[in-house]
Formats: sequence, structure tokens, C-alpha cells
Amino acid sequence: MTKKVPDKVPNIEYNKILYTTDLSESGRYAFHHAASLTNRYGADLTVLHVVEGGPELDRRLFGYVDEKLWEEIKTQNLQEARDILTRRKRDNAAIKECVGQFCEEVQGNMPEQPDVSYRVVIKMGDPVNLIIEEAEAGNYDLIIMGSHGHGPLRTAMMGDTVLRVVKRSKIPVLVVRVPGEAE
Repeated sequence: MTKKVPDKVPNIEYNKILYTTDLSESGRYAFHHAASLTNRYGADLTVLHVVEGGPELDRRLFGYVDEKLWEEIKTQNLQEARDILTRRKRDNAAIKECVGQFCEEVQGNMPEQPDVSYRVVIKMGDPVNLIIEEAEAGNYDLIIMGSHGHGPLRTAMMGDTVLRVVKRSKIPVLVVRVPGEAE
């Protein structure tokens, strides 16, 4: 059963835009679109960076390596994981600063656009769930994402986060592809 398309074209306003980034080249290019739309609509812009981790990542990565190798990796990284958790507050501030620098650097390469102000949000966990939760809780009108990231096993999971966000989102998702990017 197909839904009926409205006869009248709605007046589209973007008052709150959620731009998600993993700090990849694709994300960098998507920021140009986020800044442009923010300026055009006078919208509020939030920059969301999710540090992937936890059991969800374990479940997805486990399928790509054998059990013995996975256990070795987990054992080797156990102390590092403990260190990260104890430094999490400080690291969160460092990540926030890094995301801010990322956005400022991209804006510096956009002389035709006035600088935009934005709020930076850093979360840790499953990117898809956290992007959807933030979009709903923040009452955003639009999500903007780069088409591909650079996370673990990039070639095996190309665009997985983007596809899952598009499927689950109740609001429009603008997926920005880097010009000349191979499929």
C-alpha cells in the first residue's frame, strides 16, 4: 500500500539541524552542507560525534575475526580500555575540542559562507541508537551525515550506520557523498 503524496508542496523550514560526524573526509564534506543549510534557514546547528564502543561494537566485529584472535585482541586491550574509562571525562573534553577544531577548520575552507555557531555533543555507545535518540530528544528537523565513515572494518561495513539511521529516522536524513567517491 503506497502513501498518498500531498497535492500541495509543504513549506519546508529547518529550525534545528543535527549534523553527525565521525571526523572522516565524508563527514568533513557533509559539514559544508550543514553550515550552508544552517545559514540559509537561520537554524540552530548541533554537531554530534559518537565514540563507538561497548558490547554492540564487540558483536559486530566478532563476526569478522575468529574467536581466538578476538579474545587476544580483547585481552591486549583490556588495560587500555580501563585507562580510557578512568580518563573518560578528560577525554570527552579533548574529543569535544577536536570536533570543534574539525568544524572550525572546515569553515576556514568555506570563505563564501559566513561562520556558523554550533553546539558540540559527544556521546559514547552505538552510533545509530544515539543519533536517533538525540534527533528525537532534541526535536530536530533534519539529520545530515556523510555517506561513509572510517570506523573499524570500513570496507566490510561501508555505510552501515548511515543506512540504519535512514531506516529508523522519523525525520529527513540528508546523506552527503564526497564528489568522485567510488561506490
